[in-house]
Amino acid sequence: MTQTVPVVFTIVPDPVGSGFVDSLSEPGRNATGFMQFEYGFSGKWLELLKEIASGLTRAIVLWDPAITAGIGQFAIIQAAATSAGVDLKPVNLSDAGEVERAITAFARGPNGGLIVTASALSTVRRDLIIALAARHKLPAVYFERYFVTAGGLISYGANFVDQHRRAAGYVDRILKGEKPADLPVQAPTKYELIVNLKTAKALGLTLPSSLLARADEVIE
Repeated sequence: MTQTVPVVFTIVPDPVGSGFVDSLSEPGRNATGFMQFEYGFSGKWLELLKEIASGLTRAIVLWDPAITAGIGQFAIIQAAATSAGVDLKPVNLSDAGEVERAITAFARGPNGGLIVTASALSTVRRDLIIALAARHKLPAVYFERYFVTAGGLISYGANFVDQHRRAAGYVDRILKGEKPADLPVQAPTKYELIVNLKTAKALGLTLPSSLLARADEVIE
């Protein structure tokens, strides 16, 4: 008889849509784990963009509409933009050439900013996106700190080290006899704000002191 090995996943954007589990509260399978993010916090990216560029009226959003996570993130950003009076331009990350053309054209207008949503394609295009934001002097908000350590302006997202640490606790509980199906899928509980002051200076931005005081890490 083949034995099904329990699975504790980490950093899966959408475990239900990906077919890992039946639901977040009741996984119902031989798997459980920790999500990369919850969609509700996606609106925070637009809030941060408005905070660092108070005159913002337009934002280009790089996303992957082929994945459930991309659709969910964009829906939250769109709702926040409607309330904030910001016009959005969504751009599909699947074509690097289109990303470059879209950002270049967008940057010709005033009061614009860039939001990079979480996806594998965002990571693949990281260097291109950072270079385009720098070239066109666009303030940009990213979903993960490795964009900022590579020269991006600011990121806000889940602390993945904390997620992996919590996952180890689930592994211990399963090894002691608990069933994965009885352990709810967990959303992140710890988020981090990372700021690159060198990039801000290159963009000609003076970041609010209140934002710097909230930052978990400031790169100088």
